[in-house]
Amino acid sequence: MSARYVDIIIDISHEAIDRAFQYEVPLSLCGKISLGMQVQVPFGAGNRLRTGYVIAMGNEPKWKPDKIKQVHSIIKGQVPVEGQLIQLAEWIRNTYGSTMYQALMTVLPVKRKVRPVEKKTLRLAVTEEEGNLRLLEYRRKHNVAKVRLLEALLLHGSIPYELAKDKLNISPATCKRLQEEGTLEILMETQYRQADRPIRMSEAEPELNAKQQELVHEFEEDYRRGVRRTYLLHGITGSGKTEVYMHAIDVVLAQEKQVIVLIPEIALTFQTVMRFRRHFGERITILNSRMNDGERYDQFERIRKGEVDIVIGPRSALFAPFSNLGLIVMDEEHESSYKSENVPKYHARETALQRAAMCQASVILGSATPSLMSYYQAKQGKYRLWKLEQRAKTACLPEVEVIDLREELRRGNRSRFSYRLQELLKERLDKKQQSMIFMNRRGYASFVSCRSCGEVVNCPHCQVSLTYHDHNSSQPKLVCHYCGYTEAFVKKCKTCGSTMIGRFGSGTQMVEAELAELFPSARVLRMDADTTKGKHGHEEILSAFKDGKADILVGTQMIVKGHDFPNVTLVGILAADLSLHSQDYMAGERTFDLLTQAAGRAGRGNQKGRVVIQTYDPEQPVIQAAAKQDYEKFYDTEIAYRNILKYPPVYTMLGVLITAEQEEVAEEVAADLAARLRQQPYAGELRIIGPATPVISKVKDMYRRILYLKSEKEDLVLQGKDTLEQYAGNMEEQEKFRIYFDLNPMKGY
Repeated sequence: MSARYVDIIIDISHEAIDRAFQYEVPLSLCGKISLGMQVQVPFGAGNRLRTGYVIAMGNEPKWKPDKIKQVHSIIKGQVPVEGQLIQLAEWIRNTYGSTMYQALMTVLPVKRKVRPVEKKTLRLAVTEEEGNLRLLEYRRKHNVAKVRLLEALLLHGSIPYELAKDKLNISPATCKRLQEEGTLEILMETQYRQADRPIRMSEAEPELNAKQQELVHEFEEDYRRGVRRTYLLHGITGSGKTEVYMHAIDVVLAQEKQVIVLIPEIALTFQTVMRFRRHFGERITILNSRMNDGERYDQFERIRKGEVDIVIGPRSALFAPFSNLGLIVMDEEHESSYKSENVPKYHARETALQRAAMCQASVILGSATPSLMSYYQAKQGKYRLWKLEQRAKTACLPEVEVIDLREELRRGNRSRFSYRLQELLKERLDKKQQSMIFMNRRGYASFVSCRSCGEVVNCPHCQVSLTYHDHNSSQPKLVCHYCGYTEAFVKKCKTCGSTMIGRFGSGTQMVEAELAELFPSARVLRMDADTTKGKHGHEEILSAFKDGKADILVGTQMIVKGHDFPNVTLVGILAADLSLHSQDYMAGERTFDLLTQAAGRAGRGNQKGRVVIQTYDPEQPVIQAAAKQDYEKFYDTEIAYRNILKYPPVYTMLGVLITAEQEEVAEEVAADLAARLRQQPYAGELRIIGPATPVISKVKDMYRRILYLKSEKEDLVLQGKDTLEQYAGNMEEQEKFRIYFDLNPMKGY
């Protein structure tokens, strides 16, 4: 049955999402209107025809039917890019669960209008002879301001408006009068705000080896024949995946198509843009969350005007308003940061595939440690699998040593650095080589507790302990990494009054402090969420390290993702088994990724690299596979485990999170939703788990309950989601709780 009513956004643009207006579909257009379509509608008191976009369809009027105007006509032709993005928003809403407004705000994220920056130039509009005659006339009439300005124009031909205003003391009124008299003309030129810093491009570009050439040739043949598919590029660290991307992009640009390059985090923007500008020049822009509204506005304008061929950025860059998209590249596709933590909790990989299908574009997914989801799809024949099994040029994989920390303790070593790692760090310092130390926990200590009564200092708003920060500060603080709550560190227990307050565990701050004690002369940089808060924080740290201004770089997972530092010959991985003990099914995959990627930062230049992995469980299969960089062995073991326990990618899983300010409400609603779901006719083919209390039962003063749905059939899981959405929307208590959906969740609750 065709929709009787449609919601229309009038004059939608990249800078605003205006409110929607409902219109009736006339009989002549029934069955002909679809989401994203461009239509003409009467608008305002005068019923002037305006262009709008269909964002929702239904059969229920929101107002009195006789007050609702009718759609005038459909604008024929190709669906504009805004319409495509609306269609993509609808797919996101249906797949991941959200309101249409939330989905629209995701794909059209810029919220308010921004004035463009315009450069104003004053130019002489008459001949020199005529100008001199007018100059005499202005002098005769004692028009001193006109004289000053005309003298400058006769001398230079044109001058910037700002110079005339500031140096010649010329008012806007004087300029306007001279313009009206035909003496000068005012030229307006839009100036774009700089979204990134100037990039050095001095390094020579490497040539493709035989295997890289083979892959690029295959892509080119496919593309020229009109074959659009998804390629999974599994290349070991340092194998030259980026070079394959760039030459594939050359193929697409030659067809006058546009390209989106996704990177997992802002931290990678600096090095990625540097390499891409060296190859492609200036027809590149970046989009990321660190840009201000003006910078973002300007880059969207460049895209809309066709001044940009390539957009580079994290997850949100996927929604760049390209009208002729030909390729999406997703580097480090295994990264969890590609999954949105906000509603809708979309994954950039699946969303990229959907947008590519809508635009008849190709997709290249690349990683040294592909996600099990992608590798499984490749094994099933849904993706074309490419492999690069050797490092580019003459570089070799680093030698890896696994250090048993239990043995270190038996030898009396209480340091976070094993004797072997200390020895290798000293060697690198003596040789003027660089090292990287990976610790996947920021802060100085993971928690603070009273040694007298055992009380742990927790966040008052979340069921988690506070982390100790800023040990060198006169005012150290305790921070919640979930809600951001901060309080001063007090050396007195709130429960028993004891002063025996101790800090336990370690983070990047503590590692940095210990390095300063072990190697006082070493220049140490730290890179984590605390040191990169500034707009250019990532760039400044990475640039300094690349320029040799530091000997050791300490950091969390942001230092192990895709960076290429030729002088790094040692990587130390502290507490390698830290992430293995998290409460979710992806703990093994996440640990393998981190260890393999971290190890891959060593020995990428001409010098042999070494890696030291420190662990209390050296025989753990995940750690052994990472030490050998044996992805196939890891995959075979992990996929068998996923199959037995019915986890993604073998099964589709949906996490349903219910939150409420009152714990009993969360409990009752979760039980009610689960009971309703079990009554459905398809429930027998759907595995329903819970409801249960999550490991962290309260976040930001909201109590939480979790429900899981599993099935081999994705459509059944989505049907379950739709049922819960509809039922929750009809519950009397709907103002007292919130429900969130997480399709194939990448972390535990």
